[in-house]
This record gives sequence, C-alpha cells and structure tokens, in this order.
Amino acid sequence: MKYKNKSIQIACDGGAATGKSTGAKMISKKYKLKFLSSGLLYRYASYLIIKNKPKNILNFLNNKFQKLKYKNLENINLHDPEISEYSSIIAKNNNIRKILKKFQVNFAKKHKNCCIEGRDISTKILPNSDLKFFFKCSLKTAAKRRFKELKRKDSSIKLKNVRNAL
Repeated sequence: MKYKNKSIQIACDGGAATGKSTGAKMISKKYKLKFLSSGLLYRYASYLIIKNKPKNILNFLNNKFQKLKYKNLENINLHDPEISEYSSIIAKNNNIRKILKKFQVNFAKKHKNCCIEGRDISTKILPNSDLKFFFKCSLKTAAKRRFKELKRKDSSIKLKNVRNAL
C-alpha cells in the first residue's frame, strides 16, 4: 500500500498464541509490507546464547544484532523447546530488551512500509503507527494454536503442558 511518497506502518500486538504472527504475515503479504516478528528476534537471541555461550551476553548480542539481516532468520530452526523456554527468560532482561528494541526501531525507520508484530509493538516500538491491531483469544484457543504449532516439531508434546506454559 504505497501512494506517491506515502507509507504505512502497522503494529500487531497481543498475547502469546493469539494469532499475531499469522495475522501480521497475511497483512504484510496482501499489502506488500516488510514483515518483522519481535518474538523471532527473542528466539534468535536465545539461539545465539545457547549456541555460543558468550562471556559477555550484552556485548555479544549487541554486536550480532547490529549486523543482523532479518531475512536470514528464515533458515534457522528457532522453535526448539529449549529456545522457547530460554526466550521467555531473556525477554524479562531489560538490557536485552533494549538491544532488540533498537533493532526493531531501526527496522521501522529503514522500512517505511512495514508490519511489525509482537508484544508492546504498538506502545514501545511503533507508538505512532498508522494502524494498530490488538489480537486476543481465550487461553483454550491460544493453547490449541500453540499445541498445533509445536506438535509438528515434537510429537511427544502434551496440550496440558502447553496450556500451563501459556
């Protein structure tokens, strides 16, 4: 959706497994917008930490995210249970959040036509976005959505465990 020197930035916010990624990807594809998932960034940070075990995590991540080309994340399996668990831990670290926020804000500056999804997108990353969506659903629906996603990668996963994790 681009009209002579016009741009559009869309924020898709909401809780875990509410359909943010699915909705944002559909919007991005339909209107030819650059897509960014903040959750994927946290998963990538977790993957890097687990794989490299850096002594200074903040310097290490800062360096990696300054050089990151977002589309390269498509080639890495970031939905491993260990990565998922670690992602929720590092997401609570304000210094790591600052590094990832900087990446997301720079992404939005570089791509004036974009759709970014994740938690806090409409308040912290794109507070002045042109359009904001807030996705929500029941715990039962969210658990089923996440279970279906995880079951493809781990056939031993239990719906009860997914619901408890959410």
